[in-house]
Amino acid sequence: MDTSEFWTTIEAARSAVAADRPFAEALTDELAGRTKEDVLRYQERFDEVSGAVYRWDVWAAAYLIGGGCSDDSFMDFRAGLVALGRDWYEKAAAAPDRLAEHPAVIAAVGTHRDEALFDEATNYAAARAFRRITGDEEDFYEAWTEYEASHDRRGHDSDDNMGEDFDFDDPAEMHSRLPRLAALYLGDITGHEPADATLQSACQARS
Repeated sequence: MDTSEFWTTIEAARSAVAADRPFAEALTDELAGRTKEDVLRYQERFDEVSGAVYRWDVWAAAYLIGGGCSDDSFMDFRAGLVALGRDWYEKAAAAPDRLAEHPAVIAAVGTHRDEALFDEATNYAAARAFRRITGDEEDFYEAWTEYEASHDRRGHDSDDNMGEDFDFDDPAEMHSRLPRLAALYLGDITGHEPADATLQSACQARS
């Protein structure tokens, strides 16, 4: 599965999303119709695109949107970026501050929700699909470990590729790095309150 086919798979799942069928479930169904080798190749591509946005500036965006963001939550946020599809993923990868334009982010500010774009279940779609294909006869994580051992998997989620670290709790720094998101969540740089003052206090401690 190359990168193009990976995103085609993501878009196929997105097109099958319904009110009672979240993206991760649709993706699991899509992958379960493939071979187990396809699922492993999908996981390889998923790790690559997730790893490519393992950066401080993207983490800062997640920190603002989520009112804090732990290591595990950042994994969920990156999965959520993948779930948005290739167009929004590439926008966020190029400039995380563009997420201030996303309808889900704008709506979340207005309704005081901090789960926008975080999608934990998408991290496990391949494992669930693999188990469905094999009828639980093979363990996905054992198969994945063997697959990784036979491929060059170095460099994913590496601190060396994260860019420049900066203080997520410094409002001036956040306004400088992510001006539109900071304006949404922290208010403007002159000190005016954001849409809801509780959002600013929620961002004071890293989860």
